[in-house]
Amino acid sequence: MAQPAAWDHPEPLALDTAPVPEYGTGSLADLLPTLAAGMAVPGTTAAISELTPADRNCVFLIDGLGWEQLKAHPDEAPFMTSLLAGSRGGTGRPLTTGYPATTATSLASVGTGRPPGAHGLPGYTVRNPATGELMNQLRWQPWTKPQVWQPYPTVFQLADQAGVHTAQVSSPTFQNTPLTKVALSGGTFHGRLSGEDRMDLAAEQLALGDRSLVYTYYSEVDGAGHRFGVDSDTWRGQLMYVDRLVQRLAEQLPPNSALYVTADHGMIDIPFDEQHRIDFDEDWELRAGVALLGGEGRARHVYAVPGAAGDVLTCWREVLGEQFWVASRDEAIAAGWFGPPGQCDERVYDRIGDVVAAARDDVLLIASEREPKESSMVGNHGSMTPAEQLVPLLEVRS
Repeated sequence: MAQPAAWDHPEPLALDTAPVPEYGTGSLADLLPTLAAGMAVPGTTAAISELTPADRNCVFLIDGLGWEQLKAHPDEAPFMTSLLAGSRGGTGRPLTTGYPATTATSLASVGTGRPPGAHGLPGYTVRNPATGELMNQLRWQPWTKPQVWQPYPTVFQLADQAGVHTAQVSSPTFQNTPLTKVALSGGTFHGRLSGEDRMDLAAEQLALGDRSLVYTYYSEVDGAGHRFGVDSDTWRGQLMYVDRLVQRLAEQLPPNSALYVTADHGMIDIPFDEQHRIDFDEDWELRAGVALLGGEGRARHVYAVPGAAGDVLTCWREVLGEQFWVASRDEAIAAGWFGPPGQCDERVYDRIGDVVAAARDDVLLIASEREPKESSMVGNHGSMTPAEQLVPLLEVRS
């Protein structure tokens, strides 16, 4: 006689059902190498086959503006909505960010043209194998030598060395940060406070070379989403504002230019209840055998005490496996989460958790005591769901 359904033990999510990023053909890490290769920069390869070369290329990265969120708000973003059908070289398709879908990881992927397993920023917080401490890779705390942590040259540096006029136009706040140095340096940094000034200066910089590569950035769509959610009036106001910025820049492009508008991740709102927010700090089963909890609420790195990794993996699969893809480090690497198999650098291997957990459902694994600020955010991101992983690649050419 069959057991009642209540006695059935649910099967954890199969790892091969996780939608792995399109590394090598359509991820953020492929964008700048493709543009640089079109300008004949040595050491770069055109990976996104749909893009046509241009002499002058500008990338405008809008922090937190996912593909799905943009499609859901045509009234707030009429100009960008008009470009959706031509996204990714006229295919009408998005890019994928890479895993995890988080700012430090994505900016490093953009700037270095390498996946997270190579550039070595595989999460919001990860363990530093040299010290055993968690390192916040967005804030670079505790401090470590940037060029040791991420030794590869950026695409901007390669372009600058090849004689391409290269510039970054962003908030002055970011000029000397370690993340900028390891991910976005090369050529000249220009700090401007207002979005309008950034657009105007980006267009000016684009015109200064026969071959130009210019990057500009806007952060407040992400900030509004974290604080108020992606369907709040504040978020929609930010979307309306940045839509006008994109149009302002597009209307100033010099001849033979291509503007690409993209993002570092999307975002999803998570309700504030125990069903949707599981608190690691109050769950003794999830804490058992765990030495450090890294990552963020939808993309966790779990570092086990010596000898406990297998038990932690088993427990996390039993507790979370219906809502999260839960993998061992080796399983996640082999599945291509952090880049194509075989492209995880040895120096990066132990930065990745013994256990890696990526949310599939609308759920968050918070840590109310260890991470009070992060645990209180409305909008969240990090995992491989379409809402987080897919980002636009809107194109305007002159």
